[in-house]
Amino acid sequence: MAPSKDSFWMWGAALGVLIVATGTALYFYQRNHTPAAVEPVASQPQPPAATEEGPRPVPIVPARTERAVPLPPLDQSDADVRGGLTELLGADAVTRFLVPQRVVRNAVVTIDNMTREKMALNQRPIKPTGGQFVVSGPEDSLVIAPENYARYEPFVAIVKRVDAQTLVSLYRGLQPLFQQAYEDLGNPSRNFNARLLEVIDHLLKTPDVQGPVKLVQPSVYYRYADPKLESLSSGQKLLLRMGPENGAAIKAKLREIQAVLS
Repeated sequence: MAPSKDSFWMWGAALGVLIVATGTALYFYQRNHTPAAVEPVASQPQPPAATEEGPRPVPIVPARTERAVPLPPLDQSDADVRGGLTELLGADAVTRFLVPQRVVRNAVVTIDNMTREKMALNQRPIKPTGGQFVVSGPEDSLVIAPENYARYEPFVAIVKRVDAQTLVSLYRGLQPLFQQAYEDLGNPSRNFNARLLEVIDHLLKTPDVQGPVKLVQPSVYYRYADPKLESLSSGQKLLLRMGPENGAAIKAKLREIQAVLS
């Protein structure tokens, strides 16, 4: 959607989705992997010490703990999502950033729309950015005012703190919910993980724009003056509106996630 005075506010939703996945998965991981009671066993004779000529003893790897509590049904998972995020990020951050209903479904819709021209703004998982969109310059040479970029900094600060390895490993515990939501969008034979990688690759191809981003306002909506920028997808435009430094931080985290997912 073309940027406008009132709608030029969209958060970095893809990374917001990943924050949601991290917090929720961490919650499930901690809840479902509590140490099991250990049965006493009779003492066993110790194996002889290894000599220079003999083989070293092979350490015993404990069996992987099975999930003790199953994932909730998709349409009943919001409370667990909010609980996990509150434990991880604190109640203030959850209240400030998260749209509390239909979190997984909205996350999947938003990710899937990143490569398209428009997003379903009524199904976003992250709340709108506060403040008003500001332009500067004369009417025939409008640019995005640098003050807009500061609106995204609190969210980007959270993204930068996320460990990609932990995020991905924990996200996999929630994958069935994301897969079900993706299939419910009309993709019964497609894999959500593959789609997520496609979207990340697409976002990483967003051009780096240094200096003022020029705009035009042929009607109510602002548009990018550069036709190449105006033709970008909704997700790529979103990265541009965050400003070069915020966009670079988001891309850096996406590369980390991509490397682990791949």
